[in-house]
Amino acid sequence: MNNWFKHNSLHFIIIALFLAICFVYFNPVFEGKTLGQNDVTRAQSTQTEINAYKAKGTTILWTNQIHGGMPTYQIWAPYKSNLTSWIVNAINYTFPKPAGIVIILLLGAYLLFCVLKLNPWLAAAGAIAFTFSSYNIILLVAGHANQAFAIAFFAPVLAGILLAFRGRHLTGAALTALFLAMEIRANHIQMTYYLLLALLVLVGIELYHAIKQKTMANFGKAMGYLAVATLLAVAVNASTLWSTYEYGKDSIRGKSNLTTTKEPSNGLDKEYAYQWSQGLGESITFLVPNAYGGSTRGSQNKDSNVIKALTGVGADPEQAQYIANAMPMYWGDKPFTEGPFYFGAAICFLFVLGLFIVKNHLKWWLLATVILTLFLSFGKNWPLVSDLFFDYFPLYNKFRSVESILAVAGLCFPILALLAVNEIIINKNKTELFRKTKIAFYIAGGLSLIIAIVPGLLLSFKSNSHEQFIGQLSQMLKIDASTANSFGNALVEDRTAAAKADALRSLLFIIVAFGLLWAYLKDKLNATLLSAGFLVLVTIDMWTVDKRYLNQDSFVSKQDIEQPKPRTVDEIILKDKDPDYKVIDLTENILSDATTPYFHKSIGGYSAARLKRFDELVQAQFTKGINPGVLSMLNTKYLIHNNPETKIPDVQVNPDACGHAWFVKNIKYVQNPDQEMQELNDFNPKELAIVNEKYKSLITSPATGTVPGDQIELTSYAPDHMIYKSNSSKPQVAVFSEIYYDKGWKMLVDGQEKPYFSADYLLRAAQLPAGSHKIEFVFHPASYYTGEKISLAGSVLLVLALGASLYSEKKSRKTIKA
Repeated sequence: MNNWFKHNSLHFIIIALFLAICFVYFNPVFEGKTLGQNDVTRAQSTQTEINAYKAKGTTILWTNQIHGGMPTYQIWAPYKSNLTSWIVNAINYTFPKPAGIVIILLLGAYLLFCVLKLNPWLAAAGAIAFTFSSYNIILLVAGHANQAFAIAFFAPVLAGILLAFRGRHLTGAALTALFLAMEIRANHIQMTYYLLLALLVLVGIELYHAIKQKTMANFGKAMGYLAVATLLAVAVNASTLWSTYEYGKDSIRGKSNLTTTKEPSNGLDKEYAYQWSQGLGESITFLVPNAYGGSTRGSQNKDSNVIKALTGVGADPEQAQYIANAMPMYWGDKPFTEGPFYFGAAICFLFVLGLFIVKNHLKWWLLATVILTLFLSFGKNWPLVSDLFFDYFPLYNKFRSVESILAVAGLCFPILALLAVNEIIINKNKTELFRKTKIAFYIAGGLSLIIAIVPGLLLSFKSNSHEQFIGQLSQMLKIDASTANSFGNALVEDRTAAAKADALRSLLFIIVAFGLLWAYLKDKLNATLLSAGFLVLVTIDMWTVDKRYLNQDSFVSKQDIEQPKPRTVDEIILKDKDPDYKVIDLTENILSDATTPYFHKSIGGYSAARLKRFDELVQAQFTKGINPGVLSMLNTKYLIHNNPETKIPDVQVNPDACGHAWFVKNIKYVQNPDQEMQELNDFNPKELAIVNEKYKSLITSPATGTVPGDQIELTSYAPDHMIYKSNSSKPQVAVFSEIYYDKGWKMLVDGQEKPYFSADYLLRAAQLPAGSHKIEFVFHPASYYTGEKISLAGSVLLVLALGASLYSEKKSRKTIKA
């Protein structure tokens, strides 16, 4: 045991270094503070009902808190039978957020670089370069924890696959299964999808070399092990994947129900998906972070040209600062951005060097993957490749923010960069290495020098909407066009100055990196000092840029986090003790209302995975005006709107709200969803139910009008278990003000399952027998409950596989020693 610790002592030192870096950078979270994450605050509003039941020790898989009702799979679900859920809980228990994610990023990347046979100091440099790639840090600031967590397993998944291809089949497969299971459990399918795209390219490269070197037997064996590993990772996450797949077909990423809509027949709208596309020239930020201005939310310093221009026309310093901060330094074409993709100046220089000197065939995979991800990240700005994938590649059209695929490139850059340094160390032809090092220096350093001296040669520092912005500035500040244009020119000067300063900074890091390589090639440094030098250089480079986006000001005391406080209108509505009515806030966008769901069951809310039928209903019935009949059928009891006289929110009671359930007098059958939507334009939901004729067989007693005294009422409410009492003198068709979703909801009449159907495009309805009956709607999706059983079996097999790999590794070491 002592020999084992001694043999691995350097690895423990590196891990201790990682912990120290994490502690220093994220020190406030170890003192009880947290990141003030806007997106987390918004997401919490969707979990109000979920958290209320969690506090009672109850798990719900359906919530009525947002968009009238939807499954909780893409919000929160426990997945207790999944082994990786317990690993995630252990990480969160051991390290405060987001430190745990950063530790996983560091350790996973370090494992990969060790598998690539780099010395520990060089492997540590690679791990820090990947972990502190600006995009990863910006994700943490924005509160996209699941996305960052998914990215954290890119490196260890790749490590397991490479081990399998190198002949360590069982160990590689077991690690691949574990880390791929963790990757899937992060529940950010988009990042997992992008990783799999890159891995497909890797398999293609490995296949080519297997054919060329006539090692197809080894390739086939490795692929067999990896196929089993993939199936095992999928089995471990069966409940997650099954639920997501099943729900995805009914979400906004699924097939359209309407033929008259402008929405795509399947997948996301292309304009929506391409909204965040990387600019063609914007990738220069890999090398020079502020080449495109940095963050949209960046603030101007008091010596900026904009502030000088504002104070020059009479604005006081405070007013000038406020106006200047509203003038974005970022000048790209994205709607807004929290910051650039910066991979590191030294890393970019070494990446270029790697293209010249690395002999490992992984170089071609890395280059191909970078090119592919770069082209796909361009989206609308260069649709030639993106449109091919969007229109024809399976599942690609389910994802938005295509620029995020550059997270994969963020791993490829440091891999090739550090392989280049490793090649410098192991290759004895120092003369040829130095010649190629100078070429790489001239390319990376020369590009930085051009931007530092004549930035206008490559960059305009004006967005495509610059003239429109000047016009808006003139109207907003009530100034003439000439003055507004002078402010715009001052902004361009500030952007130019920021790019020049960062270009000089990048050039400095490139010079130091070149100096380290020169010193080694001239025998003035040994390999250990060279590796340690790059570890220090990369850490300083990435640390100082990341601090622009995540610094001490990013952390706040937990008690200081601003949670929405109930307004007067909210307090009025909350006096109503009915457990299941809806509220709509007309002062907010229905599809992005982050406030109302904190306090009420809302028609609005925010979800990137909302139901397609709800989305279609909003587009058809709420965009040109609010359809009162649709609000009433959803039991929208209260409307919040701005009082035209006082200009403050006021509450209006909807006297026509239909309640929890009601018997209808008449039924109108339609042939398709288009007609069903059309009929909603002008109808009385209490009198009439609009039903697709495919459900006609479920209505054996046509409605002939209700009888006084017939009623149906809600007697018990839980979001996933609704109980009603019906009483009628004859069979009646009842409509329920609950969202129709047939993947898990069952209707019971006196304990026996009975059929139900969709009515009024979005609601549940059923024919109920005459007499007094107990009606229950129970949400019990097989995708979750059966999936959990499969997850448990997969988890047991994964533990056995890991145990077998440990035994195999231990046995092989004994054989080698013997």
